[in-house]
Amino acid sequence: MSTPPHGPLTVLVIGTGGREHALSRALAHDAGVAAVHCAPGNPGTAAVAALHDVDPMDGAAVADLAQRLGADLVVVGPEAPLVAGVADVVRGRGIAVFGPSAAAARIEGSKAFAKDVMAAAGVPTAAATSCRTADEVAAALDLHGAPYVVKDDGLAAGKGVVVTEDRDEAVAHAAGCERVLIEEYLDGPEVSLFAICGWDETHGPVVHPMQPAQDFKRIRDGDEGPNTGGMGAYTPLPWAPEGLVDEVLATVLRPTVEEMARRGTPFTGLLYAGLALTSRGLRVVEFNARFGDPETQPLLALLDSPLSPLLLGSATGTLADVPAPAWRPGAAVGVVLASAGYPETSSSGDVITGLEAAEALRDVHVIHAGTAVRDGDVVTAGGRVLAVVGSGDSLAEARAAAYEGVAEISFDGAQHRTDIAARAADEA
Repeated sequence: MSTPPHGPLTVLVIGTGGREHALSRALAHDAGVAAVHCAPGNPGTAAVAALHDVDPMDGAAVADLAQRLGADLVVVGPEAPLVAGVADVVRGRGIAVFGPSAAAARIEGSKAFAKDVMAAAGVPTAAATSCRTADEVAAALDLHGAPYVVKDDGLAAGKGVVVTEDRDEAVAHAAGCERVLIEEYLDGPEVSLFAICGWDETHGPVVHPMQPAQDFKRIRDGDEGPNTGGMGAYTPLPWAPEGLVDEVLATVLRPTVEEMARRGTPFTGLLYAGLALTSRGLRVVEFNARFGDPETQPLLALLDSPLSPLLLGSATGTLADVPAPAWRPGAAVGVVLASAGYPETSSSGDVITGLEAAEALRDVHVIHAGTAVRDGDVVTAGGRVLAVVGSGDSLAEARAAAYEGVAEISFDGAQHRTDIAARAADEA
């Protein structure tokens, strides 16, 4: 592990999306950080970080940039570079990296691998069958029954899962994947719980859970329409059972990181547990190996402790010396604005107006994801374009702030859900 630097940090964040803008923004407001750089970033990140044109998938180029900048810490945001081993290349240059090795990132890169880890660790999850052929898929669909849950075994940017009563739709999704998991359907609400993980030579695995959040995967209100990368999120969850975090820590997070360590691939970085609170108890839906988008946006809006010591502690084997995250009272809600055609397609080049007006609102900030600058205008450049984050003393206040910001922003074909956190706010 790297030796922690003394004094304010120079941090390099790798990635282009909303997660990386949110991380860069939090680091830019961190007293322990002297300079934030982002590669390649986006127009929103440019307001809080110096941007550099580097391919996030090119480990050598990322490492070269980190060395030129004198970076004390590199934060690898997206899953694809982590699975490809970019963190390993940078770490091999003696630079502290927040993010797992390629071997550890397999917990997201292969759902079948994640199931194997969970089985070995005794972690509760859905029964599943791994399939490569049409005959195997048909048999697995018969075994597990409807609603059918079909998951691409590899990376799919949050859109590799189909949950449907339509067997033909399930078969068609499976046919488009090299390898799939057919799983039993898990009822009950879903919860996202992130944990910052480190490895300490004395203490072994160190796990600092964050507070729970919930995201909204379907494109339309009422959880209708196809899955997306996420159309909004909120935190905290007033309806969550008391002791949920402790239960997840004891039955999911610790056993998983201990099993990874037993395999000789300690997990350092952000372990994201997607959970279902089913009628039969807690179950893991999936693991991710990085901060989730869009949950990161409202979570960081409420983080009361500085982010940099947590990331650096994970990267340098000193996380045991860093206090667990502390949270501001109140709530935060993030609402995603997506481009026309998303998630099947996306429209690019549509001029976005109202960004400054939204940012000027109290308790509102705007996170860029799929944006670019063209002829001096900020334009759409992806499926999920922006996330408007509102904070408040209650979920109702946070929702009102977020949607006030959404109302200020306009671009051709813009689409967003109107029900993010609505039920939780009504019941709080």
